[in-house]
Amino acid sequence: MPVVRCEPIVDVDEPVEAEVLVSSRRLSFLGGVDPETGEVVDPSHELCGKVLTDQVLVLPGGRGSTVGSYVLMEMAHRGTAPAGIVVREAEPILVVGCVLGDIPLFHKPERDLVSELDNGDVVRILPGGKVEV
Repeated sequence: MPVVRCEPIVDVDEPVEAEVLVSSRRLSFLGGVDPETGEVVDPSHELCGKVLTDQVLVLPGGRGSTVGSYVLMEMAHRGTAPAGIVVREAEPILVVGCVLGDIPLFHKPERDLVSELDNGDVVRILPGGKVEV
């Protein structure tokens, strides 16, 4: 499998293999995702109705309120968090949420995974900021 190098922000100790959910749009976790179920509930988002739990979320980045960090932390606590997140550019809200929830977060992939991957593709997140696609 080809490997795409990224910058790890919250790295993994062991490989994580999971299906991906891809979006061409940024996602706000506050009001956009139900932390109890992991479901995207923002009716205007292309992933509305999809469940992020145990998926690798691939998107341009996050957006929204600083409380989104705590939503990610709550998702991790409840077991509804994504298995990992790969973004073009991680902003502070996403970084803090992933650090607090110990959710793998990679950014600045050397190739545009948003346009390269499709929902349901399987990837492996590897230590050191590598993603097998």
